[in-house]
Amino acid sequence: MNSSFREKAKRLAAVTLAACAGLCGSATAMAQAGGPAEQSVTILLDDYPLPLPLAPTIVDGTTMVPFRAISEALGITVEWQEETRSIAAADPTDGKVVELTLGSNVARVGGIDTELRVAPMSVDGSTLIPLAFFSQQFGANVSWDAATRTVSIDSPPRQLRTMAFYAISSFREAPLASSFDAVAFGWGRLDESSNFTLEGKDFYWPEPAGDVTPQSLVDGVTEQGRDPYFMVFASDAAGELTAVLEDETLAEGTIERIVDTAAERRFSGVLLDFEGLGLTGDAEAVQESYNSFVRKLDSAADARGLRLAVAVHPPNGAYRGYDYKTLATLSDEMIVMAYAYEGEKGPEPMKRVDEAIRRTLNDVPAEKLLLGISMGSENADSLGAKIGLAKRYGLRGIAMWRLGLIGEEASQVIRAEVRE
Repeated sequence: MNSSFREKAKRLAAVTLAACAGLCGSATAMAQAGGPAEQSVTILLDDYPLPLPLAPTIVDGTTMVPFRAISEALGITVEWQEETRSIAAADPTDGKVVELTLGSNVARVGGIDTELRVAPMSVDGSTLIPLAFFSQQFGANVSWDAATRTVSIDSPPRQLRTMAFYAISSFREAPLASSFDAVAFGWGRLDESSNFTLEGKDFYWPEPAGDVTPQSLVDGVTEQGRDPYFMVFASDAAGELTAVLEDETLAEGTIERIVDTAAERRFSGVLLDFEGLGLTGDAEAVQESYNSFVRKLDSAADARGLRLAVAVHPPNGAYRGYDYKTLATLSDEMIVMAYAYEGEKGPEPMKRVDEAIRRTLNDVPAEKLLLGISMGSENADSLGAKIGLAKRYGLRGIAMWRLGLIGEEASQVIRAEVRE
């Protein structure tokens, strides 16, 4: 078991009272010792800073934070009641309700009165609440590092749609497919001559392995109540993708063959992974040509009862050929591949991934967006923080590249972070 997972497991097993004592007591001791209570406090949510509209403050040894920001980050719905100057916070996953009133040291949790160390207060238009109490009521674990004045929050498991890619040496982890909600089988591609094919050196229809055939894998995913996608890959390294997008006849023939293959081989949908668009040239023209292709594919797929998903480069990457807003309206779900920023030499920079999500959300509804995570970059220690961002922004889910790279330790992290 990796060190990050062990640490999280320990914190998840900790008694709430002990966690609160650690958070509140350390701050109290520092204040009593004449420590600089006015110094800033850092909030880390799933090992990444949580921006707040107002800096956290310590009052009588209790860390107070802006209510709405912490609620939204934990996926909690909130309602302000002006008449009673109170706040109702509800967890949509289990219906638990916590009611807090400005100036009152009594909170109601599930209809039962509970005493607070410090009453909620209003400062500069923001309502401040006791962080430890609130977070722990909703299943988060909170710890305090007095030396760095850092509050660390581990968010509770949340419901997320999980997708795994099956391509390029994935067979050894085929049994893991059943643990994901959807599996995208990368067995089709556009070749260097711009032709759709099931053959080639990668992204090809595999040969049977004993009694296990490609079709049995697809059917097995369906039988387990999961969604098998037929993934089609294309690169524009030599202009082969552009050639298809700019030739209406070639595009229509490609769409027909893709849809026929997906329907005849009993997939539930098509996933396009068309990469490399818009590195150079007229970005708007490239976007329009791709929009046109996806629009026609969407119509053809819908006529055959197939779903449509698209995987796209992140908006803070090098490629400008993706009209995220239009693609989101045409597809059932979108994967933003927020990786390969530094050649997949190590875990992706959190700031870049965070930026990719925020910029994509400017054009794509959160309920359609999955965060693409590459296990070519990540490891079991870094994975939790990436999943934490998906939870923080209320995304539809995560898409893991790929089976064959995930491993048991990363699988444990996914199980700990995602509620079924």
